[in-house]
Parts: sequence; structure tokens; C-alpha cells
Amino acid sequence: MTDATTDTPARSKKIRLGISTCLLGENVRYDGGHKLDRWLRDELGHYVDYVPVCPEAECGLGIPREAMRLVGDSEDPRLVTIKTGIDHTDRMKAWSRERVNQLAGEGLSGFIFKAKSPSSGMERVKVYDENGMPSKSGRGIFARIFIEHFPLLPVEEEGRLNDPRLRENFIERIFVMQRWQEMERAGVSRGSLVDFHAAHKLLIMAHNQAAMRRLGRLVAELKGRSIGVAAAEYVSELMATLARPATVKKNTNVLQHVMGYFKKHLETDEKQELLEIIERYHAGLYPLIVPITMLNHHLARHKPDYLKRQHYLDPHPVELRLRTWL
Repeated sequence: MTDATTDTPARSKKIRLGISTCLLGENVRYDGGHKLDRWLRDELGHYVDYVPVCPEAECGLGIPREAMRLVGDSEDPRLVTIKTGIDHTDRMKAWSRERVNQLAGEGLSGFIFKAKSPSSGMERVKVYDENGMPSKSGRGIFARIFIEHFPLLPVEEEGRLNDPRLRENFIERIFVMQRWQEMERAGVSRGSLVDFHAAHKLLIMAHNQAAMRRLGRLVAELKGRSIGVAAAEYVSELMATLARPATVKKNTNVLQHVMGYFKKHLETDEKQELLEIIERYHAGLYPLIVPITMLNHHLARHKPDYLKRQHYLDPHPVELRLRTWL
């Protein structure tokens, strides 16, 4: 099914997304409170089905509970209560390993962690040395086990999602991951892998043109290879590539590339207008959504075959108001 105005693929069912429970407004924190993020609940929530996880409450530490922190080696810290010094490390690790095995059956396409949490912080979590001095060098115990178990899934923290560039990048990646998982459920074939790459080619190009070429060679040279091995290699490099946010320079290159597909369709003044819009984006005067909107306008009128299924032109719902930052 396609969208009637752009011929781009229609939205699939809601994305399954793991999330720290407190971000949805549930009173599960150590002090009995929450950390509701209204954008996650009220805006992104229209497009995802959340699977909430609160490691500390779910592993039986109670609500409220004594505050904890990470101590010792930042690569393998201990989880210890601040006042009484009770060590909950083994309990948290055992529960986390069991929980990620359960989450493997949830069909998750990503996870949003609570920043700074000794159980759920994704990065730069404080770890205290023997003298009680902190360094922002740790990762929450559950977050570490989750990421090791699901190395391909997009992950972020709610604090970093306040950065519009990081927010856009994360949302883009969870939609890509959902499409990949749908292809896997249908059964990966040589044809489906070639089609997947063709539809994402410009999106990948906006992140890393060399990676786009490498992935293109991979899908072009499938003969004699195990499709399972090739697919695993493909998605590993794909998600690593997309994890590095696109830049204005690389987006400009893609926009100019797309413009080339309209050279036989547009009048001289239309070409000039489109070129000026792209140049203004490159100069930091327009957000990316402006040239993208113009290109989609021309796509709806002229429908170049190659562009009809390019996710670069429609990577996520416009209602999320992404691609609007300068």
C-alpha cells in the first residue's frame, strides 16, 4: 500500500519500543515519583507501542527505596545503596539477564533509557571510586546487559532526545529497524534484500556514501553466499552507519542527486527555484524539511520511478515535526 500523494510506502503498524517506566509518568522511582516526558508519551506515543521496564522496581527493590549508585570499576561497577552500603549488583544482573530474554519475544525496534540512572543510564553514568569521587564513565547495569544482548537495536536516553538532531536520528533508525524486522518476519530472500537496499539507498547516502557503496556491492554479489550470513553482515553495517547522524553537507549532496531525477520534467524557472532552496538549506537559512517538501511536491506531479519508494523523502511521520532544525 502506498500514500496517495507521494507513492511512498504507507506506514506500517505501530513500532514496539522499550522505555524506562518512569518516563511514561509511572511512580516507580526510588523516591516514589516519576520523570514523565510528555513528548515521548503524548507525541511519539501515537506511533509506538511502549514496553515499559523499571529494573529497580521489577527486580523487587520496592517503591520507594533507598537511593543507589555505581561504585568501583566503570567497566564492571557494583550497584550499592548510598546510606547502608547494601550491594544489589548480583540481584540486578540476574534479573536483567532474565528480563532481556523475555524482551527478545516482544519484537522491540529500540529502547529509550532514563539518563543518569545506575540501572538504566545509557552512558556517562557516575561511578564512584574508593574515595567517593565520581567520574561520568559508567553505564547502568540493566542498560549494559540490554545493549550487549541487542547490539543492533537503536537506543537513546530521554535527555539526549531533547537535541533535535539526535531525536531525528533515533526516530529515523527505529523506523528503519521496524522495516528490517518486517522483512525478516516475511523471510529474507535475495530479492527482498536487494529491494530493501534500493529503497534505503539515499537514506544511507545521507549518512555515509562509502558505506552506501559497500552495502550496494554486498547485495549485488549475493550469488553463492548464504543469504542469512549476508543479511546479518548487511544489517550490522547499516545500523552502525545510521547511528552517525547525517550532516548538512551530506544531505545537500543527496538533495542535488535527487534533483537530477527531475531535470527532464521541470521548467527552467522551477529548476532554479529548487536549486536556490537547496543552496539556502546548505547555507543554514532553511531547515531540511523545506527542500524535502519541494522535492515531494515535484515527486507527486512527475513520479520518477526510482524515487517513488525512497524512504529518504518520507522516513518518518511529518506530524513528529522533525527535519525542522537549522
